[in-house]
Formats: sequence, structure tokens, C-alpha cells
Amino acid sequence: MFPERFETLPEYAFPRLRALLDAHAPGGDVVHMTIGEPKHAFPGWITDVIAREVAGFGRYPVNEGMPELCEAVADWVARRYGVRVDPQREVLALNGTREGLYNAMMALCPEEKAGQRPVVLMPNPFYQVYMVAALSVGAEPVFLNATRDTGYLPDFDAVPAEVLERTAAVYLCSPSNPQGAVADRAYWAHLIDLAERYDFRILADECYSEIYRDTPPAGALEVAREVGADPERVLIFHSLSKRSNLPGLRSGFVAGGPECIARMRQLRNYAGSPLPMPLQHAAVAAWSDEAHVDENRALYQEKYAIADDIMSGIAGYSGPEAGFFLWLEVEDGEAAALRLWRETGVRVLPGAYLSRDTAGGNPGKHYIRAAMVAPKDEMAQGLGRLRDCLLN
Repeated sequence: MFPERFETLPEYAFPRLRALLDAHAPGGDVVHMTIGEPKHAFPGWITDVIAREVAGFGRYPVNEGMPELCEAVADWVARRYGVRVDPQREVLALNGTREGLYNAMMALCPEEKAGQRPVVLMPNPFYQVYMVAALSVGAEPVFLNATRDTGYLPDFDAVPAEVLERTAAVYLCSPSNPQGAVADRAYWAHLIDLAERYDFRILADECYSEIYRDTPPAGALEVAREVGADPERVLIFHSLSKRSNLPGLRSGFVAGGPECIARMRQLRNYAGSPLPMPLQHAAVAAWSDEAHVDENRALYQEKYAIADDIMSGIAGYSGPEAGFFLWLEVEDGEAAALRLWRETGVRVLPGAYLSRDTAGGNPGKHYIRAAMVAPKDEMAQGLGRLRDCLLN
């Protein structure tokens, strides 16, 4: 039996999608635009590194990440954000960022805040691990609707002071999934100011940071250092999944204050699943190289242009600032997804499957999410069918 606090969990998005669509025949050759699994080629030399280090599968991995990996991560953070972190005290290698996003709550969330059940704030729509992590430690997840009116980012000024007093942590994804919105420096600075005033931590999920149109998104840690925030205030989470098209490598990291990292390392000693050593060596090579990242970004920038051209006739269309999803407004997300599947064979995700009902409504109800991960020709074909279906 699940603990009582898990009994109201909604079904995960993709089983819900299968239940919605799979009883119906597709209306054409199937085009998958649901899952955000990168399809661009990963660097060929990754295979060479793993082959060279294959004997490492015969040894237990270094739990916190071998020194060379932590140093490669620290060097990348310095290059990307102009922030120097201590590779031995302020970096923890992760088996994918989902592990870290979950375990940060296990390691860092207090049992009480202001003498009450702690609150964890998160955007709505959201990555499901945020909610489950909060529930796992007995905290109350509070969903902040991220809508067109709020720039598709949470409006923290709308959170009552009594809720902020109870807030132990905030999850924020920038660039956001699914909308592709980017928190600028002013937005991060304001959130960090609130965190300083109300004493909560910011868990910045920045996994889409290297896929953008023109300007590199600002990072939470660089802004925290610029404003002189408490070093323990912000943790950033990054991954090679999107940056390097290596979702199966399961290499990510968290960087932040030494006390937070020490507590997460201690938890990982008991409950972690470290990356095998050959894969750690591959991760060192990937974090140390930017050429393949530039090439990958250029492919997505071509896809932004294709999407903008094809979808220009759709009322209210707005291409994402970053990331690789289209967040498309429709009358009803479930009905639109079912119609697209039955009439065209295009498979998209209803936005409501990524969000929760709140007093302000479900911000995903009138949207569908389409992933731009397929090869350009296939993506263009899918978007063309999607456009024609929505316009008819």
C-alpha cells in the first residue's frame, strides 16, 4: 500500500495518453511528438571513450563522482556562467537529474517550517518529480499557475505571505517545460530576494539551458553570486540528456552550497545509484566539449524557424524562447490530441496531463504539447498535419 499522501497521485502522463489514444486507429503514418527524448546524434567519440574505459565496469563507481568528473563540471559552470564552484565541496555527480531533484528534498527539507507543515512551491504545469518529492517528505506541494498572463512562469508576488513563511523550497524550471519560457536575471534576482527574506531554498532545474534561439539563458547560481545571496540558497541541476543528446547516459550534476552538497552526498552514500565508471569518463569528455553542443543548438534553431513558418497561421501561436517543445493553445487539449491522432496519426500530449487542477483552474487544459525532437523533415510533416487539422 502507498502511504496515504500518495493515494491522490494522478496517473502518470504517458499511461493516460495510451488510454486516450490506443483504442483508436491512427489517421495516417504515425508521427511521434509526445516524449521529449532527443533524437539528434550524440558525439561519436562517446563510444570510443566508453570502449577505452570498459574495464571500469568491473569496479564499483565513485559515489559522488570521480574527481575528474567533478572538475569537468566545475570548469563547465565557470565557462557557462562565470561562476567558480569547488569541485570537491560544491558539486555532486548524479545518475540523471531526476535523482537529484528528488533527493534534494529528502536531504534538505525540514520536518516543519514556522511550526507547521512545510510548503514546496512549484510551477503548474510541472515535472512530476517535484510533486512526488514534496509528498515523500510530508511537505505540501503548492502549484503556481504559469500562464500566458504570467509569461509562462510562476508569479511569486501572488503567493500570500503566510504561505511564503511556511515555504521550505521552490522548484523552478528555466527554460521551462513545456512552455519554453526563460527566467531573466531580474526574475531570478527577485525570487532569490524572496528566498533570503523568507528563508527557503531554490532548486533550479536548468536541464534545457543549452537549447535556445539567440541569447543564453541566465542561470540561478550566477545571479545568486551577483547579488551576494547565502551560498546555501540556490542549487542548480544540469544534465547531458538534452545538451549532448545522451539521455541514456544518465549523467547529471547538482551544484550549490557546500552544506547542501554534503547532506546530499551523505544521503547518496545510503540510497544513491552512482554512474558506472566508463560512463563517468564519457561524461568528462562531454562536459569538456562545446563544439557538439553548438552543432546541436544550431539544429534546434533551424527547427524553431521551421515551426514558426508552418504555425504562423495559427491564432495565438508563439514559438518558445528555448527548449524543444511547442505549447499550443486549443479549445480542449484532450479532444484536440484525440482528434489529431484519429485524423492525422500525429501523437501529441494533452497539456492537462502535465498540470494539476487548482482554484484558478488547470493551466494545461486548453493546450497540447508537441516535441520538436524528430528529424526536421518528419517534424515538419507532423506540424503541417497538426496545423491543417487545427485550422479545419
